[in-house]
Order: sequence, then structure tokens, then C-alpha cells
Amino acid sequence: MSKLKKVLLVLLVILVAIQFIRPDKNIGNSYGANDITQAIATSDEVKTILDKACMDCHSNNTRYPWYNNIQPVAFWLANHVDEGKEELNFSEFKTYKLKRQDHKLEEVVEMIQEGEMPLSSYTITHGDAKLTESEKQLLINWANEGRKALGVPQEEEHQ
Repeated sequence: MSKLKKVLLVLLVILVAIQFIRPDKNIGNSYGANDITQAIATSDEVKTILDKACMDCHSNNTRYPWYNNIQPVAFWLANHVDEGKEELNFSEFKTYKLKRQDHKLEEVVEMIQEGEMPLSSYTITHGDAKLTESEKQLLINWANEGRKALGVPQEEEHQ
């Protein structure tokens, strides 16, 4: 057997073996006592946008696509969700200190304005998560109004 065939055979065995190793899934409740809707006013329209474009990576519940059953894709998705929740978890938003809540809403505005959220790698497979200009503006307005409602004093920018 040639060296290339041996390498390919080893890779095939590894690929088959990792199919039996499954990362934990992010299955829970998106909304509860500590979610963002308990901290700031959130219309049904905004909640619908959050559900389709944000909550899979930024909540305690992810809707998994069929390809999550293929390794190493499941590991990549699990890592992606863990990183998203670490950065901002809408399901745990109310547990954040007020200053952090304010900062996270400020980041929501920035990420949407800069086109960084939702991630293009997500919208490729979740076409409904692509935000229209009116949806972007609605989320920006909601986050800005939420910041005002939190009442955290805003630092003045130095010029």
C-alpha cells in the first residue's frame, strides 16, 4: 500500500471515529426571567427579528441545522455558539450589571451599523436572517431606546 493510501485510510478512520463524538447542544429557553425583554421594552416586531437573526448564537437556545449532525461541523458550530453567548447572551441579559447592559446595547448598534451582525457565515445558510434596511433601523432604534431606558449616564466623547 502506498504512503498516500495509508494517509488517506488513517484520515478516513479518524473522520468516521469523530462522528461518534458529539459536543453538547445549546438547548434551553431563549426567553425567561433574565432575558432582554425583561430588562428593556421589546416589541413583537423586534422580538421576531431577534429570533430570526440573533438568538441562535446569542441565547440559551439554538435551532440546529441538519448539517450539525456531521463532524467536524458540529464542533465548529458549538464553538461559534459558545463564543457568541460569551460576547452577548440575550437570555441572561438582565443578570449583567447596568453598565454592561448599556455597553452591550451600544455594541448591538455598532455591529448592525457596520454590517458585522448577523455574520455572513450565518446568513449564507439562514437566508431569513439577512436584515433589511428597515429591520436594521428598527433594531438600532430599539437598542438606543433601551440604552436611554436603562438610565446609565453616557460619557461624553472627547473631541
